[in-house]
Amino acid sequence: MNMDFYKGRKVLITGHTGFKGSWMCRVLIKAGAVVSGYAMEPPTDPALFELAGIRDRIDHETGDIRDLEHLRKVFDRVQPEVVIHMAAQPIVRDSYKDPVYTYETNVMGTVNILECVRQTPSVKSFVNVTTDKVYLNKEWPWGYRENEELNGYDPYSNSKSCSELVTSSYRNSFFEDKKVAITTCRAGNVLGGGDFANDRIIPDCIRALAANREIIVRNPDSTRPYQHVLEPVCAYLMIAARQYEDLSLAGCYNVGPDDTDCRTTGEIVQLFCDKWNELGDPDKKAAWRCENDGGPHEANFLRLDCSLIKNTFGWKPRWNVETTMDNIVRWSKAYFDGAEVAAVMDSQIDEYLLNT
Repeated sequence: MNMDFYKGRKVLITGHTGFKGSWMCRVLIKAGAVVSGYAMEPPTDPALFELAGIRDRIDHETGDIRDLEHLRKVFDRVQPEVVIHMAAQPIVRDSYKDPVYTYETNVMGTVNILECVRQTPSVKSFVNVTTDKVYLNKEWPWGYRENEELNGYDPYSNSKSCSELVTSSYRNSFFEDKKVAITTCRAGNVLGGGDFANDRIIPDCIRALAANREIIVRNPDSTRPYQHVLEPVCAYLMIAARQYEDLSLAGCYNVGPDDTDCRTTGEIVQLFCDKWNELGDPDKKAAWRCENDGGPHEANFLRLDCSLIKNTFGWKPRWNVETTMDNIVRWSKAYFDGAEVAAVMDSQIDEYLLNT
């Protein structure tokens, strides 16, 4: 990953106030990019966006991805060259509670961003970030490939399947002249320091530690492709840069870990507990138990086949799940100790990029 491409480059990120967006902002700030962001105010309190001091380091615009006119004005003002679309309602359980908002945000939000892209001549590279859950999940033991059927089960997953179809339609209908590279990326479950979202396993672990209570795990046997947040973030940026220079590279790509890092939720939580009890605060001991709350449907088994991105770009995962958990524990300990988490993030970004 050569970050020199981004020095002085105008990059617009939607959803930059979220967990993945905040990590992407730190990477781009370090690369010397001219970063603009369009998003709602941070979705959690505390928020990594605020803890990492990103607000004052970029051109931050508060806005709703459903507001086409506002978004268009931002495009007119910024004139971005690269656009990374991450604005979304990203929580499966929340999609059951408010499916209308989920579809409005994840589907019409994609329509709106693509409308702005097609009407802004400065844009040369666009990446739409979706999810591994876009596939029709048949619970089979092998990884899904990019040409598999799209049909997510729950409103979140299905809305992201729709986002993929919207992108495909726009690519075919409006970008056949090949003047803009259009790609979608389907990433696995991301882990990392600074995620405070509800109904995610590592944030649940952190909240339990802060409250000095046991970690509750709903479905310890569900298997997911787990990876550090820097894996997909840097993959998105790599693809955006490479397709900017070679339009033939645009397409659809899975971004996930090697098969050895497709773990059960129980294994991930146990690994967190072991790492925390080894490296974390000795006054806070981590332990967990299973307690199924009878919630809505969740897939039991999901794996990605990432052969395409590996063969096309020579990409491969850099951090296995053990290294990922080491870095999560170090970030979390720094947070509990009141240290400057932005410095921890920058150190981990440097370490990750050196490994590439």
